[in-house]
Amino acid sequence: MMKIMSITKAIIPIAGWGTRRLPITKVIEKSMLPIGNRPIVDYVVEDCVKAGIKDIYLVIGEGECSQVKAYYGENLVLEKYLEERGKGDRIELMKTAPKGVNFHYVVQKDDGRYGTALPVAIAAEEFGIDEAVAVLMGDDFIWEAEGGSEMANLIASVESEDESAIVGATIAREDVSKYGVLEVVEGKLAGIVEKPSVEEAPSSMINISKYVMSAEMLRMVVDYVKGNDFGPKDQEYMITDPIFDYIRAGNVMRVLPMTGRYLDGGSLEGWLEANNVVCGSY
Repeated sequence: MMKIMSITKAIIPIAGWGTRRLPITKVIEKSMLPIGNRPIVDYVVEDCVKAGIKDIYLVIGEGECSQVKAYYGENLVLEKYLEERGKGDRIELMKTAPKGVNFHYVVQKDDGRYGTALPVAIAAEEFGIDEAVAVLMGDDFIWEAEGGSEMANLIASVESEDESAIVGATIAREDVSKYGVLEVVEGKLAGIVEKPSVEEAPSSMINISKYVMSAEMLRMVVDYVKGNDFGPKDQEYMITDPIFDYIRAGNVMRVLPMTGRYLDGGSLEGWLEANNVVCGSY
């Protein structure tokens, strides 16, 4: 089967204080909270790498240091320590940056603006990205116990370079009022209803913020952020706004039902579940 789309870039927003996980996020970045012996974001990166992505754009918060940069960088002091104490076999565990993958970092300034569209636009503008990209949040992931890649599946679901795609997770009908619920028509996104009642929900499939964005859609995200001056007392830069504009303009956004298990480290309960699932798989 001929591959329609080849995506080599992924944008992963990981800025933000992670206030739901205080007090631990006072000293550990939200995306660096451990699932087993690895941080949450590393599972997101792994999914991208399995999908053939070579450039990872991480949107980080302001601060004196970045734990995620340290994680994917070198630590020569620790390496020397291991060598001197006859623990050289553990040096391989320190090689956390996947081979052949480039990491790029951009700071999202704490200027009062917020929302899911903002970091995507910041990365696209900072690095001049004008092509189809993967977009994934850095504090949740889809666990494939058999070692597959949900992002690879999402990319494969796109039938044209002009199309985009979104992952949909099916949940219990009685829980839909907590989420953005997808309206799907013939496998394509027709809309997203935020926190509807059980009776008004168009489906039991929710948005978990895993996207393939065509070049056109990425430009619409950038234009949306540039074209609106939302202050801290106004509203969020919601990525669903340019998504609505995209599909209203007649563009196709395919919906891929999730095949793996969605794990969210943003809440204590979700983080505990993620650890139980991942550690129980070994």
